[in-house]
Amino acid sequence: MSEGFRVDLHALQEASKGVSDTVQAARKDRVADLATGVEFGHDRLAGTVTAFCDRWDLGVAHLVIDGSEVAGRLAHCVQVYRETDEAARVRLEGLIARSAGDDPAAD
Repeated sequence: MSEGFRVDLHALQEASKGVSDTVQAARKDRVADLATGVEFGHDRLAGTVTAFCDRWDLGVAHLVIDGSEVAGRLAHCVQVYRETDEAARVRLEGLIARSAGDDPAAD
């Protein structure tokens, strides 16, 4: 027989915040902003590094989009679990209140 499961809402919320914070940090700095020509002293090498940085930034941009989606879904899960728990609490309180009142079969 199954013992059910438990959801750690605080952990889900912290995961959402952590992913969101990481996404925000990734949005601030771009690899392509490195000044490439002076550091390398060779035009072809500088061009290769610039092309790499551009591709790297494109990959990071896609990860930022995906990370934002993950953070949003985690936050949504927390919200839905809390709403479900509250609805179950209200329902249970209603059942308890009904069973504690007058016995409708007593008449």
